[in-house]
Amino acid sequence: MYRVSQFKVPADRDMTDKISVLSDELDRKFNISSSCVRIIKESVDARDKDRVCYVYTLEFESDRKIHSKHAVHVTESAKKYEIPVYSGDYTGRPVVTGFGPAGMFCALVLAEAGINPIVIERGKAVEERLGDVEKFWNEGVLNPESNVQFGEGGAGTFSDGKLTTGIRDFRIRKVLDELIEAGADEAIGYQAKPHIGTDVLRTVVRNIREKIISLGGEVRFSSKLTGFETEDGRIVRVTVNDETQIDTDFLILAPGHSARDTFSMLKDRNVPMERKAFSIGVRVQHEQSLISESQYGEFAKYLPPADYKLVHHLENGRGVYTFCMCPGGEIISASSEENMTVTNGMSYSARDGRYANSALLVDVRPSDFESDDILAGVEFQRKYERLAYEQSGYSPVETTWGEFRKDEDNILSRCLPGFVREGYIEAMPHLGRKLAGFDRDDMVMKGVETRSSSPVRILRNQDGESALKGLYPCGEGAGYAGGITSAAVDGIKCAERIINSLCTYCDD
Repeated sequence: MYRVSQFKVPADRDMTDKISVLSDELDRKFNISSSCVRIIKESVDARDKDRVCYVYTLEFESDRKIHSKHAVHVTESAKKYEIPVYSGDYTGRPVVTGFGPAGMFCALVLAEAGINPIVIERGKAVEERLGDVEKFWNEGVLNPESNVQFGEGGAGTFSDGKLTTGIRDFRIRKVLDELIEAGADEAIGYQAKPHIGTDVLRTVVRNIREKIISLGGEVRFSSKLTGFETEDGRIVRVTVNDETQIDTDFLILAPGHSARDTFSMLKDRNVPMERKAFSIGVRVQHEQSLISESQYGEFAKYLPPADYKLVHHLENGRGVYTFCMCPGGEIISASSEENMTVTNGMSYSARDGRYANSALLVDVRPSDFESDDILAGVEFQRKYERLAYEQSGYSPVETTWGEFRKDEDNILSRCLPGFVREGYIEAMPHLGRKLAGFDRDDMVMKGVETRSSSPVRILRNQDGESALKGLYPCGEGAGYAGGITSAAVDGIKCAERIINSLCTYCDD
């Protein structure tokens, strides 16, 4: 088997049958007859707008030995993730709070290892959740327990389903393989910037739930963690919906970054937490054709909708940056509390919508908070969500860049901290030079976006455990991840730690 990197194919080639095209190109380049061609990685190189191309890393078999520095002989592909197996006699059941990526993958690995978890999710199953979300979008009727933030799959279910991540971890392969098995396109296994799309994610999360159940796990919806009991500094019981109790030795906290009442409950019970920086801003919207042409030039017509990632460092030390860019997507209302307005972005798998959108955010530091309270970041978010609601109800507050920059009392400026407006004014010309057309006056701005990440971190030690024994914070809401993939990986790590701890725990 051979592996070749930096294998380039012009972007204007018809790639409908990728494997056939790549096999032909390999045969031509190395004068061989290739077989078993496998794509390891696919990206687009658009640095030269006159020669935009696909770039591949490939593995393949050859009918003859290849003598080339560009093709390296390999004995095997990357090994698959090995499920940790617990062979002891523990009969308890860990409780996983939250069924977003972290909780979902934690529960999956526990179930695969033969330890039957109970998942409690405050929201509804995705089939019912979709009805609640659509009722909110169409009629303005918010269900505080079943919405864009809460329910099966977490906030990511109503997003672009982006799987890009800055972490490097062998468990990523496990995450991608499970998503593919559950219904995601197999291309996510090799794309440099993989995404699933909200429409496909709804099926994927349901299928993973069914797999967990088939392995002996249990998933309870409309079940919110409202308390827990301890003995000798260790978790022994959790309370659900203020009435049902579940005996357990392990409580995995994967609540998502919008579980503000859960944070309050933890604060009241003196669970160690710390304030954490996050970001705030708006969603910006352009014609997708403008973005694609700016990125790919004349090759835009041959390629999928382009994305972008921009950042500018302000003179005051803050950063202005784009986040969670959704090609061919739409801007949505994403509130989870009454009389507060939250904005987010979403794309379907085809990314074939007319518009591109992205968050445009500015750093918020704990020093910006208006008190020293551990949950001051939550109140900071709420302040601007309420201001936005006062301007437009649950609908995003909308303006254009031209209107925003000319009027200090613009409707959107009233819903943002002063340093955010100042940051936009300074940064926008620089961002426009990095991406042609980004700073056009007709760029649509909708706000506010406050849920970029959790405003708190639930502290844990090097073994992933809180100061309270048996309590394992994980995922984005706990302050340890930043997206679907990294949250899922953190959930897997949490499951591994629990499995490893069982040996010691059961010997005590």
